[in-house]
Order: sequence, then structure tokens, then C-alpha cells
Amino acid sequence: MTYRSSRSRAPGGAAPTGSAALRRANLSLVLRELRDHTSLSRAHIAEATGLHRATVSNLMAELLERRLVREVGVEHVGAIGRPRRAVALHGAHVGALGMEINVDYIAVHGTDLSGRVLVERRVVYDAMGNGPDSAVRRLGLVAKEAVEAMRRAGATPAGIALAVPGLVDVARGVVTLAPNLYWHDLPVADRLSSILGPLRVPVWVDNDANLAALAEYTSGVAAGTSHLIYLTGEVGVGGGIILGGELLRGADGFSGEVGHLQVDPNGDQCGCGRIGCWETKVGLAALVRAAMPEQAYGSPGMPVPDPGERVADIARGLASGDRRMMTAVAQVGEWLGLGGSILANLLNPRVIVIGGYFASLAQWLLPHAQDQLQRLVVAAPAAQCRFVASTLGFGAASRGAASMVVNHIIDDPTTIMDSLPRPAPY
Repeated sequence: MTYRSSRSRAPGGAAPTGSAALRRANLSLVLRELRDHTSLSRAHIAEATGLHRATVSNLMAELLERRLVREVGVEHVGAIGRPRRAVALHGAHVGALGMEINVDYIAVHGTDLSGRVLVERRVVYDAMGNGPDSAVRRLGLVAKEAVEAMRRAGATPAGIALAVPGLVDVARGVVTLAPNLYWHDLPVADRLSSILGPLRVPVWVDNDANLAALAEYTSGVAAGTSHLIYLTGEVGVGGGIILGGELLRGADGFSGEVGHLQVDPNGDQCGCGRIGCWETKVGLAALVRAAMPEQAYGSPGMPVPDPGERVADIARGLASGDRRMMTAVAQVGEWLGLGGSILANLLNPRVIVIGGYFASLAQWLLPHAQDQLQRLVVAAPAAQCRFVASTLGFGAASRGAASMVVNHIIDDPTTIMDSLPRPAPY
């Protein structure tokens, strides 16, 4: 499937014009067509894009020179006629590094242009407790280590994208507010670029749920579903919204803060300072407090020590039929379905993909959530919305961040210069 980027027009400005801009657009058009297929002949590309065959041949020569595509053999069409030489997306020397920082970890996912995974890891880190300055320094260290690993695999990163659980001014690379990290107006893109220094790669920042939604749309359990919502299941709860195959950002880029929908005016105080937010009912801290009261961790917005172990403990209890845990999960599932019904009534998605701990406990959560969804969605059963569990694990946002870098490259292939180091031949 094709992810349609909105970057062709600069904020507040007109679309680029002129022959150079037209060439960039046509190069991008060809690369997008190749990304959606294993291989294609030049004739097939011309037919699919509406470009003249001579134009496609000219563009292909440039893409071959930049080593963004490669010839992979010939296609024989019918019993007669000249064989057609096929090409495929290549870019093994071009890297895309995706990163995510959350309350208690940093994750990285690095690929080449064709999607080959070069590095993937998750580092335990107390981002909330260490503060923004220390967190950005640690991000820089983890990024440098990932870049070196990618270079050893023969690829030089053409960009780095960072997923953050909060409001992000994407155009400026500024985290406006990340309440669970205690970040406020943090110019994280500029700071990370300064730390990386000699690497001289562009850095982009976006909301974690937005990037996880992109990963789900391109390679997840609901891949190709043009109307979907992704829900993070961490200490906080965020939403990434795909409508008509495009990421919905809103007027200022701050859409998707679904965890702060007020669902209980008489509920607990959220980490954002408001009362009764949805994440106080379905966030991981809420589940742990209900399922394991002997290990209560204070307010809903506080981190859960060793969250993976706590989720595993709850899963074992559920599997053994622990009554208290079954009751806690049923309660969270019902609140999950209630909030999901609000989103379904507003946006009419085909699926709501749940990630993080939601996915880990999906077999127990989803029956309760789906029942509530079907009961509360006004257009049910015609709307046919359903919950599904992500299969991308806790790496969905970093995977989506890497996809964001790939989209930037494909938006403008001329950014890839021949000066990039050439990897050793396979």
C-alpha cells in the first residue's frame, strides 16, 4: 500500500514549481510504485504512473546511478516481443533510523530503503526520573551506537526520526508537552542534532501513536486498512488515526490525544492534571493497581516499575483463573470499549488496533472491550468496527519512525547523494 505524505507543500507556502521540482516529484512517483511491488518493468511503471516511457527510462537511469533501484532480470510478455528488463527498489546503502523514547525505555529500529532490518533493540531507561537533559543525552548515545551498527551492515542513515509520547510540533521538532515525561517546550530535534554533531543527518520528531499507526498501516495486522485507529497501551494512552489512507494530524498537528478524553468527571486525577481522563481507567498503572493492589504505585500517571514483569505476572494470573485479576481486566476492558465507542462514533474506523500491554493481554481484554463497543456504537452493526491486537509488539512506534524516514527519502530522492559510502558487494 502507499502512504501518502503531506510534505509536498511547505507550511504556509505554495507548492514547489519548476523543472527541478517536477523531476523530484516524478522520481518520487516511480519509487512509490516500486515500493508497492516486488519488481516492475519500465513499461509497467510508465503504464501505472501515466508517464511517457522515455521519461521513465530517463528517471530510471538517475535512480540506478543513485543506487536506489537495481535491475533484477527480465520479464517475458507473451510468446513474441522484446523481453522487458525488470527493476526493484534497492537502496541497501541508505539507512533509516527510527527511535522511540517512553517513560521507562528507549527503542531503536534501523532499516535500509527496501525494509531490511539492520538494527533493533530496546534499552531500559528511566526517562521520567532522569529529566529531559539527561534523556536527550542518552538518546544521542543510543543513536550513535545504532548508526555504527547500521554502518557495519553497509548502510549510512539518511535521517533519524524520534517517537515521543506527547504533543509534538512536527515542523519545528519541538515537544510541546509530554506529561508522562515531564517535558515541556523541549526542542528535542535541535538538541539531538547538536549531540550527533559530525553525523550531519536530519532529525525529525513525531508523536508515538502517530508513528505506530503508520507502522500498522504499512506492515501491521491491519495493513492496508485505510480507516484505522491505533491505541498505545503504556503508562499513557495515545491514539494514531489513519483516515482515507492518510495520517490525521489536525490543524496544529496535535490530534490523537485520546487518552485525555474525560470519561469519568468524578474519577482520579491524571498525570496531565485533569480529572477522569481515559488513561486513568485503562493505562497500565490503573490495571496494576486493580489487579495487584499489594503493589500499588500511587497516582495513575506514575511509572510502573518493571512493567514487562508486571504484565507477565498478570497474564500468568489470568491463565490460572485468578479472580481478582479477571475482575480487574474485565473492568479495564469495559472502559477500553467505552472509549473506543466514542472514537468509533466520531471517526467511523474499520478497526481499532491495540498495542503495548493491551496487545499482550488481548485474549482477556478484547471480549469485554468488543461487547462494550458493539453496545455503545450508534451505527452498530452497520459500522462493523472491531478491536484487533497489534502483532508489532512494543516496537511499533520505532518501526513507524523508520518508515517516516523512508517516506522523507522517497518524497525527495535527490537528497541521496553519490557521496554516501558504498557498501561492500554482497
